[in-house]
Amino acid sequence: MQVSDLKIGQTARILSFGAGEKVYRKHLIAMGLIPGTEFTVLRMAPLGDPIQILVRGFALSLRKTEANVLQIEEVQ
Repeated sequence: MQVSDLKIGQTARILSFGAGEKVYRKHLIAMGLIPGTEFTVLRMAPLGDPIQILVRGFALSLRKTEANVLQIEEVQ
């Protein structure tokens, strides 16, 4: 599952990093997006890019290409 599959208000847990540039991975790790971290989708732009998430008490905006590097599972 990818971040772009989620709807506003849904919560997910990061499982791993999928295929993508190492630069994106390092950027995501630096922002605290590591496997096991949970986040909630706050907002999505009308065309789905960017996506704003709430992670560890901070709101982050990610480009769709960056966000979709994350392999996630929905948390009920």
